[in-house]
Amino acid sequence: MQQTTNTLLMVCPTHFRTNEQTAVNNHYQKEIHDISQEELQQRAQQEFDDFVKQLRVVGVTVIVFQSTDGLDTPDAHFPNNWISFHENGTVGLYPMFAENRRLERREAILLQLEQEGFTVKNIVDYRSAEEEGLFLEGTGSLVLDRIHRKAYCALSQRADEELCIEFCEDFEFTPVIFTANQTVDGKRTPIYHTNVIMCLGEHFAVICLASIDDKKERKNVVKHLKADGKEIIDITEYQVNNFAGNMLQVKGRDDKPFLVMSDAAFSALTQSQIKILEKHCDLLSSSLETIEACGGGSARCMMAEVFL
Repeated sequence: MQQTTNTLLMVCPTHFRTNEQTAVNNHYQKEIHDISQEELQQRAQQEFDDFVKQLRVVGVTVIVFQSTDGLDTPDAHFPNNWISFHENGTVGLYPMFAENRRLERREAILLQLEQEGFTVKNIVDYRSAEEEGLFLEGTGSLVLDRIHRKAYCALSQRADEELCIEFCEDFEFTPVIFTANQTVDGKRTPIYHTNVIMCLGEHFAVICLASIDDKKERKNVVKHLKADGKEIIDITEYQVNNFAGNMLQVKGRDDKPFLVMSDAAFSALTQSQIKILEKHCDLLSSSLETIEACGGGSARCMMAEVFL
């Protein structure tokens, strides 16, 4: 079992804009005014291309999918929410909260992976849950400890408890379920995706413990992380707002570990946090300003890890 991979699937941004359907519960999204749609698209594409280039420079294999079907998919560049790949050749397909995000699940993506030499042995498909209004948005909702077989899940409109348990039964993970909140207009509101407040590396965990208001739940999460030998780097809500929880550890050339994040996330970290993280891996950051503002997601959301 491996926690990290050197192969990523990334999807080019298409019809890029602030997605009005996801903005209802993603409070990190912002409208960018005084800019044409064309320029917005160009900026997002430029950030995407630069990010892919940086990953490839350090030896990460990046499979880029470019859609040509003309579908209106403003969040296409966040593939980790609808698909996950597993070492036993299984692929998970997930139910999505926003109707226009369901269009992102393109069969052509799996065909491209197979053409690149990857074998899909089995597909576990949860999409029918959408009919009941139940959602579980892939490795946005589930932060997986693949070695210790634990799935950390912060419940929200986009992460249903029953579906999380069903996933854990199907994939043989132990669920670690909690609620994580953020302050919006003076009220505590569930955070839409677990991977906004939490990143699991091989030997460390970046997490905003203050977002878990329930003390028992917080204690339980810490207990699991410590039991599995993770060094905990606790981040603040300010740092979460700058996407410092939305990171991913990957392998570069010669299996060298890198922790990948946006420039905004890196800038939000303190020197002592950087020092701890650098004990575990090199840090790699890229400017994702436009994608973060319109999409309300960051580096982690853009990378679907391929373990096939």
